[in-house]
Amino acid sequence: MKRSPVTSPLTDRLVALGDVLRLRICQLLEKEELTVGELGRVLQIPQSSTSRHLRVLNQAGLLAKRADGTASYYRMNPRLEDGLANLWRAIRAEAGQSEGLAAAVAGDDQRLRAVLAERRTDSLAFFGRVAGEWDKVRGELFGQHFAMAALPALFPPQWTVADIGCGTGANAALVAPFVREVICVDQSTPMLDAAKQRLADFGNISFVRAAVEDLPLEDGTVDAVLCLLVLHHVTDPLQGLRELRRVLRPGGRMLVVDMLQHDREAYRHSMGHVHLGFSLERMAGWCDELELTARRLTPLPTDTEARGPGLFAAMIEKPRETS
Repeated sequence: MKRSPVTSPLTDRLVALGDVLRLRICQLLEKEELTVGELGRVLQIPQSSTSRHLRVLNQAGLLAKRADGTASYYRMNPRLEDGLANLWRAIRAEAGQSEGLAAAVAGDDQRLRAVLAERRTDSLAFFGRVAGEWDKVRGELFGQHFAMAALPALFPPQWTVADIGCGTGANAALVAPFVREVICVDQSTPMLDAAKQRLADFGNISFVRAAVEDLPLEDGTVDAVLCLLVLHHVTDPLQGLRELRRVLRPGGRMLVVDMLQHDREAYRHSMGHVHLGFSLERMAGWCDELELTARRLTPLPTDTEARGPGLFAAMIEKPRETS
């Protein structure tokens, strides 16, 4: 960072710490020593952008860097001078009061765990070639998605499954071979048309055009509901969940997958998202209000190649009728 005649070390440091991404980098590098590529995957930004931010922080004296072969590792400077250390602590404490930044940091932490897990796998591959390359070999033999295609075989064959917000029918195509009936529901006519074309060879799939909040299905007629990446598009998610509860039979289950709470406001305009994800606490509260049992409510493992926010899965059960 080239200093102009009117700047000082203090203003340079304020500039370095005045960017949200650089604050997130500093908080990550307080926890772990990371390479440029690892930081880029955690932050979901290009490596060139990561390098630019690291250069600013390094020039401000905030980072320590070491080389290991061709890789460079960064961490927070453990020997910050008193003034810089005090400035960092003050800014970190102030930033901790921001809900949006806290949500971003929580997502960073989740992706950091996934990146560190990959690093451990790479280390195992170094010491055991066959074990480390097994995933690649298996993928070449059987494809990358055979396990996902097989998991719906766990469904009882007599079940009726409703795929709410079915989109182009990708999930229905996985489920239909293993159950009695799949009901594909979407409020978008183009999506349903694409699903019909994709699923034309299946004889046990029906299609319904409807909104989640107003399903034209009879009470208690569905054994399981899939609601994958749909709720953030629904104006009133609680009403949507109420409808899913209504169509479930007693003892039936729904699987809700959606984004964890995040701060990517651009999604409202670029993709029509009504809600910026949901906290696990909010999901648990809605289940309590609707007298549903959340059997599982957990963040999903992070794919380090993914560019979107973290996801959660909620496996929710409707109570059985009591005599």
